[in-house]
Parts: sequence; structure tokens; C-alpha cells
Amino acid sequence: MPAFTYKAVGRDGKSQQGVIEADGLDIATRLLRSRGLTPLKIQEGSADDQGKPPSRQEVLSMTSELSVLLRAGLPLDRALKVLIDMDGQPRMRAVLNDLLKSVKGGKALSIALQPFEDTFGSFYLSMVRAGEASGQLSSVLDRLVEHLESAKATRDSVVSAMIYPAILLVVAVLSIVVMLGFVVPQFETLFNDMGDALPAMTKGVIAAAEFVKAWGLLLAILAVLLGVLFQRWASSEAGKTALDKRLLALPIAGNIAFEYEMAKFARTVGTLLGNGVSLLKAIQIAIDTVGNLPLKEGLDVLPPAVKAGKRMSVALDETGMFTPMVIQMTRVGEESGSLDGMMLELAKVFEDHVASGIKRLLTLLEPVLILTMGAIIAVIIIAILMGILSVNDLAI
Repeated sequence: MPAFTYKAVGRDGKSQQGVIEADGLDIATRLLRSRGLTPLKIQEGSADDQGKPPSRQEVLSMTSELSVLLRAGLPLDRALKVLIDMDGQPRMRAVLNDLLKSVKGGKALSIALQPFEDTFGSFYLSMVRAGEASGQLSSVLDRLVEHLESAKATRDSVVSAMIYPAILLVVAVLSIVVMLGFVVPQFETLFNDMGDALPAMTKGVIAAAEFVKAWGLLLAILAVLLGVLFQRWASSEAGKTALDKRLLALPIAGNIAFEYEMAKFARTVGTLLGNGVSLLKAIQIAIDTVGNLPLKEGLDVLPPAVKAGKRMSVALDETGMFTPMVIQMTRVGEESGSLDGMMLELAKVFEDHVASGIKRLLTLLEPVLILTMGAIIAVIIIAILMGILSVNDLAI
């Protein structure tokens, strides 16, 4: 049932605000009046939803459903009304209401979407505009859904692949902290009277445990502070550029990052060109999808080069940043007159490479993390055992 955020005045003259669930705005108003409240303002959505744009998944679902309705022969305004009635997400329903109002006022869907460009993106708007110009809006929306689903699948595979190593790293750090902060100190009283007779390894482990016990809280605060400072620096343009450049230079991860970004660029260019968008416009939109700043700077040479009549493949080759596969497949597409098809093929090849590259990286990363954690814990345990054996030798 939809939720509505309200602000109202009670019989005592005091203002109240909260959330009420109802099947519609009118019903919500009647429910408030039945409680002796005079509504001042009612908005669809909970307080947490206010001001938040629809998620990528909500945009994908809406696009898929709109495509089906248009393909079934419904006019655009009727299709939008159906989506409003069936959509359970307040954020998307608010957007659909605005779109329906604009469309009923005589605006094209692409123009109605312009106030929501931050939510849908320039790529989405260009695809809708191309569909309207060709009279094939439902078909273009189908291809748009394919593009969004492919991008989501690639993004989800990267995120899900990194979850296990992240959990493993956290467990490793916590295990070492527990060993040094709680387990090793239990043996200190046993080793206190031994002095120099303790093995060097045992002395080192005890010293590390004492350091963690004495300065652990300060180290944790310092780690959080450094993390915040690093995050701020990484969010700045200079920090992001430095990190992106270093990422591209890494042996395996750098190649994965390069192919991931180029797959997004190539798929966007190919999809837009295949739907009648001009090459210059397609390139400009595709560049905005690239998140790696050094690569983005390298691709920024394309719009002025294309304006000057230069081929994409030549401009890419002159930068020295792009692999022979990118340059050769672009050149083949230009020479054969099927640049859109070759860009989509390049995107597919790179997406497959990214998936296999992530698996290969995890194959190397997981054993390294496990072995490192095991080695450190093994050193701690061996040091404790050596100390216990030394105590027994002295007792004898």
C-alpha cells in the first residue's frame, strides 16, 4: 500500500507530521480528517523517499514495462497511466505523473524527460528522441532495455566478485586483532619472569600485543581519520586522476579496468549509432559514461577530431592510450560502413574479457589473502608455543 508523508494541524492548533498508508491521495486525506487533523501538505512517499531519484533498477523496470505496453498498441498517455496505476514505487510514480502531465500537454516524451536527465541520463534521452524521430519508439525502448540490462549485468558481476575478497580481508584483520589484543595477553603473566630467556619471536609477538592493547583505540581512530581523509582526496579530481592512472598501470586489474570502461563506451556508441543518432552526438554521450579520468581525457580528442573530418580510429591511434584491438575494430567498422555493429561487437568481446579477467584475478587474490592471514596467525601461535616450551625447559 502506498505511503504518504503529511503535515497537518490538530484540533488543539498544534502542527503534526508523519506518514500514513492509503490506497490514494483522497483516501489519505479522508483518513487524516477522520482523526481530527486538517491536512496542510500531503506528498506521496515516506520521508526517506522524499528528494531521492528513482534507482537504476526502477528505471530499467519502467522502461521494460513501457516498451511492452507500447508494443501492445496502447497510446503513450494511456501506457503511462497504466504504469502509474501498477507501479508500487513512490519515487517512480511521482516521475510518471509528471511525464503524463507533460505528454497530455502536447510534449514529446523526450522533452518531458529532460527535467529528469540526471535520473535517466543523456544516453536514455537520445535513444527516446531517436525512437520518436523514426516512429519506432517501442522497438528503440526494447534495445534500450537490452543496453541497460547488459550494463547492469556487467556492473553486478564486478560488485559481486569483490564481495568475497572484501569479507575475507575484514575477517583476516579482525582475526589478527583478536589474537594480538585478547589471546596473546593471556600468556603474558606466564612469560613475565623469563626475561631474556624468551625466544626472539615470542618477544616480538608479545611486544606487538602490548602495542595493540595500549594504542589499539588510538590506532582505530587514526585509521578511521585516515580513511575519511583518503576518501575526500579520492573524491577530488586530482586524487581520482592519480588513482585511476595507478589502476590502469596494475598488471591484471589495470587491463580489467580498461576493458570495462571501453566496453561501456563502445556499447553506448554502437547502440546510439544503430538508432540514428549522429556520430558526433553518440561519441559525446558515450564519453560521459566513462568513469576513468585518464581514459576519459584520451577519448576527449574524438569530438574535435570528428568535427575536423578525421576518422575515429586515427584519432584513437594518435593518443597512444588504446589497444590495437580497439583501433583495428574501429577502423574495420569505419571502412565497412558498419561502425555501430563493430562497436557492439567490441563491447561484447570486452565484457567477456572482463568476466574472465575478474575470475582470474580472484583465483590469485583469494589464496594470497588466505595464505597471508594463515601465515600471520601461524607465527603468533608458534611464538606462544615456543614461549611455553621455554618455560618448561627452565622448570626442568
